Amino acid sequence: MSPRSGLSARFNQVVSRARRIDVGSVVHRAQEAAKQHHRSTAVVLADMLWQAGFHETAFQDYVDWDFAMLTAAERKTFMTHPLSQRLSEQFDAPAGRLIFQDKIAFDQKFDEFLGREWLAVEPASVDEVRDFVTRHGRVMGKVPFSNSGHGVERHEAADVTDWAAFREQLMAKGQTLLEELIVQHPSLAELCPGTVNTTRVTAFFDGQRARILSMAQKFGRGAASDQQTFGGFYTMLDRETGHSMGPGYDSHGSIHYVHPESGVSIPDFQLPLFETVQPFMDRVAAVVPAVRYVGWDIVIGPEGPVLVEGNWAVGVYDNKPSVTGVRTGSRPRFQEVMGF
Repeated sequence: MSPRSGLSARFNQVVSRARRIDVGSVVHRAQEAAKQHHRSTAVVLADMLWQAGFHETAFQDYVDWDFAMLTAAERKTFMTHPLSQRLSEQFDAPAGRLIFQDKIAFDQKFDEFLGREWLAVEPASVDEVRDFVTRHGRVMGKVPFSNSGHGVERHEAADVTDWAAFREQLMAKGQTLLEELIVQHPSLAELCPGTVNTTRVTAFFDGQRARILSMAQKFGRGAASDQQTFGGFYTMLDRETGHSMGPGYDSHGSIHYVHPESGVSIPDFQLPLFETVQPFMDRVAAVVPAVRYVGWDIVIGPEGPVLVEGNWAVGVYDNKPSVTGVRTGSRPRFQEVMGF
């Protein structure tokens, strides 16, 4: 791409994003950041717009990574969602993306790494649905094309009295994928037994192995998903040791030094069986090598990792300076590995 065409593409991106701005939402975020960091709302709002327009920083990124308290040099060390999206479009081949967008196609392609049975509801008969659910007792229903945990629901065999009606209900909800529940490692179950607590491993496949860029441990609150839309939160993990880098936090201003339900310390958290993660990631990353930049969601089971899903449009997880006291992010690692 020529410099001129690159500038043109960036300008078009800025204009497109400007047209989609929800002014009320932006002002609310600016007010929150200004209050937290004792700054003028007008100054923060102007700064947010500048960062969004010229530094690929989403408004929520500005709030989440505490940009109002950081210097320009410190801000440049953080990954942002617009930058991550641009890298995804650069390194993930369009044809391969379809496998990651459709959870049924993903389960078919990565079946050996899932560690659980699954069933596509649409081609299955009522008897097949009944047999699957009753065999497992509890299953997870999923909408194949969704994100952030939307369309995920637990189903109990004991609650079903009419299996034909149950199948029709699944179809009506778009929950055309059923999966056996994942069994997590005892130390993860201790944190929150009601939710499977996933680890987000963001990695770049270099043609031979998965280069781990960052790791975040997500914690549920007893709901069907550990996503923030279900009350979940996360902490960043040291990619060399798998140890927590500090308290847990979310995008709603909540900070957790201990898990609210179990009382287990978040700063003291150590990902179990950490030594099994890199070999597992090397194997899964090689399955669709044309999709190189992926946010993999895995769960550490009693004997090692199992795969939940892969995200080609990689959502960003990074350090929160006001919580951890660390004023730098993970971007230098991404630049080192990916060469941008």
